[in-house]
Amino acid sequence: ACFVLSPPYSSTPFLQTPHSSIKMAAMTSTFLGSAVAFKATAKVSAKKAAVSPVASIDGLKKAAVTAAATILMASPAFAATIKLGGDSGELGFYPPSISVAKGEKVEFVNNKAFPHNVVFDEDNVPAGVDADKISHEDYLNGPGEKVSNTFDVAGTYGYYCEPHQGAGMAGVIIVS
Repeated sequence: ACFVLSPPYSSTPFLQTPHSSIKMAAMTSTFLGSAVAFKATAKVSAKKAAVSPVASIDGLKKAAVTAAATILMASPAFAATIKLGGDSGELGFYPPSISVAKGEKVEFVNNKAFPHNVVFDEDNVPAGVDADKISHEDYLNGPGEKVSNTFDVAGTYGYYCEPHQGAGMAGVIIVS
């Protein structure tokens, strides 16, 4: 869509103009090439407002704190998302290797070429970590199905998909 403003319009600042007429024309087209146009005139009225710089700075601080708190409460604490299966149906974990900090959560999302699972290799996890406890051996059979892990021990975690291990479907998570 294309919008065009046409005279009359004032050269004085908008908030100082008590009344202005704005003429607008809009044009849009469909993929078939036909065009539709219309015009509209609107009366705009505005009053000059007094603004206190101290009040607006305090308001801005409060708004920023509120927004940050809302985002932190609403956002999941996922450090990374790993897709099980490539977007074009490739067998693999995408990305195949990631790095996260201790205590962060990694989400595995079933994408394509399923069924998949996430099995941690007992010979390729940090000492003291039980690979069976962090593995997800049940198959994810549908798109969008998810499992997740929180990694509290630093080190390298090797994992694979049981049904596609022979095709090289394996990944690595490095926790620091």
